[in-house]
Amino acid sequence: MTRVTIVGGGYGGITLAKALDEIAEVTLVEQKDSFVNHAAALRAAVDAQWAEKIFMPYDRLLSRGRVVQGTVLGVSGTTVQVSGAGAIEADQLVLATGTAYPFPAKHLDSSSVVARARIERTRANLEQATRVLVAGAGDVGIELVGEITSAFPQIAVTLVEAGAEILPARDYEPSLREAIASQLAERGVEVITGDKLASLPPVDPGVLSPFRVMTKGGRRIEADMWFRAYGASAATGFLGADYDEIRRYDGTIRVDEHLRVVGHPGVWAIGDITDVRETKRADAARAHAEVVAANISSLIAGQEPTATYTPLPEHVVLPLGPDGGASQVLRDGRRVVLGPEETSRFKGEDLYLGYISSQLGLGD
Repeated sequence: MTRVTIVGGGYGGITLAKALDEIAEVTLVEQKDSFVNHAAALRAAVDAQWAEKIFMPYDRLLSRGRVVQGTVLGVSGTTVQVSGAGAIEADQLVLATGTAYPFPAKHLDSSSVVARARIERTRANLEQATRVLVAGAGDVGIELVGEITSAFPQIAVTLVEAGAEILPARDYEPSLREAIASQLAERGVEVITGDKLASLPPVDPGVLSPFRVMTKGGRRIEADMWFRAYGASAATGFLGADYDEIRRYDGTIRVDEHLRVVGHPGVWAIGDITDVRETKRADAARAHAEVVAANISSLIAGQEPTATYTPLPEHVVLPLGPDGGASQVLRDGRRVVLGPEETSRFKGEDLYLGYISSQLGLGD
């Protein structure tokens, strides 16, 4: 039976592993001891119930394959070196390690116990804070501000963005930005654009410790806590020098239209680490997984892989807490902007918990 190793147990990794479980010998390698539903990580930072919900076990994901917890130390061909497990050989290797991003949007701790403790400390600190600074007004920064202002309306939030407008460098409709800006204003958020911090605050993100910082433009900001909402990087540091020629400046690696890694036979990539030019989203990672599942299935059947991936037009579901936000979606081939009620139905209420629970075999 064809051996398939998948490195990374995020949204794309679990989708692919489940799709191939019945027809291949699947090994899913994941550094963390639990699946983390990062779509809900910002809600978890302000809500104790969600802090428990975002961590889910892998033990019911596969009926035939196996999940190996460990850190991938290197890749040679289709063989991976895993801490505590040694060399794992495969016929087909899929890289799905995603991106690293500052806390609380992403949790890099391998232990869910440690991650839970950090979340609990952050929430306890927010309960005592009166002023919070968020640096970065992209998707993550906006959503984080929405969660804070929903759970702790007494907190005065300052949002700083280096770009000329919120949600910079994205192909979003002006009406989406207007809808978000209007809701932030209603919540009393001070939004500073076209400026950035002259230096980072002298305390760690999520820690309660009053400070003052200056912006490059000469503004003085005082806050009790702060969070960094910028600086995503593709998690490809485990790939050796033989990947340097296809590794781009942001750490992503080149793939062809079938999502095969260029110049590396038998190796595929899905999700955030690919150089597919689109917003790095959970739904895109799942779509990548479906394409690679079809192509590996074709190879197992003795056929050539023919499934290809084409990015969809830019869209976003951007909740501001459980009942606010705005979205840009496609309807009848046109981009439309939706308000808080529909945004809440799409993501704000559930944060994909039901879908992920089903994927992991956890039921209701």
